[in-house]
Amino acid sequence: MANVRDKNLKTAMVLFTVVAGMVGLAFASVPLYRIFCQVTGLGGTPGVQASAPEVKTDTDFIVRFDANTNPDLPWKFKPVQREVHLKLGEEKLAFYEATNMSDKPITGTATFNVTPLKAGQFFVKIDCFCFTEQTLEPGQTIDMPVTFYVDPEIYNKVNTRDVKTITLSYTFYPKEEEEGKVSALSQPSKAGEKG
Repeated sequence: MANVRDKNLKTAMVLFTVVAGMVGLAFASVPLYRIFCQVTGLGGTPGVQASAPEVKTDTDFIVRFDANTNPDLPWKFKPVQREVHLKLGEEKLAFYEATNMSDKPITGTATFNVTPLKAGQFFVKIDCFCFTEQTLEPGQTIDMPVTFYVDPEIYNKVNTRDVKTITLSYTFYPKEEEEGKVSALSQPSKAGEKG
């Protein structure tokens, strides 16, 4: 009987370890996936570097800018310029503008992607406002910079030689714990209704 109890205990321990490992992987999956995407350019995720390369080319390139806002976030969000022309390897600075259209302070966070997806790894951000919480007071407008370059290696790869334009797209979302509060702000008033 002791053998059966020992086997049951071992089985329970193995199952507990597997479940704990799965829970740990679930929590680690988002940061690990983000790192994987930044390294490989998967899903149009740009690379990240501290500075542009020393060598620039004479090859002209266009980067376009797109801005979106989650319907639950009462902000007006747009690129200051629609596109920039640059040389491959040249460091550029662009700005996006956000305005809080509500009468309350609101915090938002931006996510981004690059299209075409196959060019994501060649669009390299040096500095940007993505994944950083931005709190805007009622009516406040701020400019948010993004510094970047396009890696000259884009034309050394067979599947990206045809790319002449990249679009950088940001989408702002309300901060998670404010999402319910923001949704309530955008609902029509129920004053006068009886409970």
